[in-house]
Amino acid sequence: MGKTIMDGLEIVLANWNRMQSSEMDEAGDDAEQFEASFYRWIDQLRTWYHSLAHKPADVDEALAIPEIAAITERLPTTLYLNFETELELIIEGQERDDDARYD
Repeated sequence: MGKTIMDGLEIVLANWNRMQSSEMDEAGDDAEQFEASFYRWIDQLRTWYHSLAHKPADVDEALAIPEIAAITERLPTTLYLNFETELELIIEGQERDDDARYD
């Protein structure tokens, strides 16, 4: 896993924190910025996953990969659930439609 993915995680977490503390008039913009950064990061993770020589058979095996474990340790619980869902879709070879992404 490269620096790009870890840098992307930093951006996601910063946008998450900003969104959590948004004032009402900034909340919509902050939520959109978070969502965009989250899915850009997921796309980076998908690219990394496809480069693996040995792909995990399921989510539990993927979560045991040290790089993935390092990510999950940093995620807030609410964000972890979204991450796990996206990881499962990556493993299953599916991509979420833009309209079906989290709000």
